[in-house]
Amino acid sequence: SFADAAVGRIAQGTKVLAEGGYDKIFRTTFETAPEEQLLKTYACYLSTSAGPVMGVLYLSSQKLAFCSDNPLSYQVGAQTQWSYYKDIRVCDLSKIHLCLSVFVKFLSLIARTMKLASYQQVAIPLHQLRAVNPSTSKANPAEKYIQIISVDNHEFWFMGFVHYDSAVKNLQRPLQPARGS
Repeated sequence: SFADAAVGRIAQGTKVLAEGGYDKIFRTTFETAPEEQLLKTYACYLSTSAGPVMGVLYLSSQKLAFCSDNPLSYQVGAQTQWSYYKDIRVCDLSKIHLCLSVFVKFLSLIARTMKLASYQQVAIPLHQLRAVNPSTSKANPAEKYIQIISVDNHEFWFMGFVHYDSAVKNLQRPLQPARGS
């Protein structure tokens, strides 16, 4: 709902302030090279089979990365269960065509009764991007998505951008040929 999204964005903003800003969060969450620069950040949602996951999409001089610390919920009968897992797809720079997918799922009696911190994380080196495609729902033109495709055909769908057109333009920029070459 709109109210849930607003509360989520406020909580996310509070976390960013408490942890020292987007650049610090980016550098502690993802492996970064010393010369790597964070260019843009976008609060948005990653579409998953369990539903949209709120987080931040980071565009740096070397990678496109997304991270969320929100758990995913699912129904078992009339009861809501929380799935605490970390899903990472990282393209290794030294092995260009190798993509690792690690899925670790933690469910316990404690996890069923407490909302523990967990996150969804994706990172793709810019040279591994194949396409950045804007998309609009035919049924509801206000619903706009961005499809990210890696060279090994992993697809990621993002939505809920406050500045959608700017996000599309900036995310497509790494795919454009360098000027003057």
